[in-house]
Amino acid sequence: MSDGARTDASQPPAHDAVVAATRHWIERAVIGLNLCPFARAPYVQDRLRIQVSGARDTEALADDLRAELAWLRDADATQYETSLLVHPFVLGDFADYNDFLDAADAVLVEMELDGEIQVASFHPDYQFADVPAEAIENATNRSPYPTLHLLRESSIDRAVESGIDTDAIYERNIETLRGLGHAGWRALEKDVDP
Repeated sequence: MSDGARTDASQPPAHDAVVAATRHWIERAVIGLNLCPFARAPYVQDRLRIQVSGARDTEALADDLRAELAWLRDADATQYETSLLVHPFVLGDFADYNDFLDAADAVLVEMELDGEIQVASFHPDYQFADVPAEAIENATNRSPYPTLHLLRESSIDRAVESGIDTDAIYERNIETLRGLGHAGWRALEKDVDP
């Protein structure tokens, strides 16, 4: 869903536009295609927080990540289960974004949250290792803007205990996207920009 949400570098996206595009992506792709079977409940119950970072460099983004991790750690899990830290102004290049994921993991360790919270990655140009950039399966992790998804490990544990086969999700998503194809994915991208 990358093309509809990108803007000219001279006109950075407004906060409300970033949130709207992210919500649209969640509704149409993540929930609509059931790419993440855990996403629907927190979203419809308003237990998902979308935080837009104004960071323009990786140091500022790391600071925003620390703040959001601390917020999620301290938030009541019955009110906020998960958080998306969307950062439209930094790490637009996927290789740079991918490199930053090591820094994100280091922040988790530094804050002693490793094993309590994990970071999932989404990017407009997401590409799995050893998969061509144009392969449709990359769309499973493609979002309108670079995004760090902060998940409570306890949420994942509950999903596993409920009988959801987490190992099968990736394979099912690939089948879904291959069935949808590039034309179907582009159709989902329509109306991303408010």
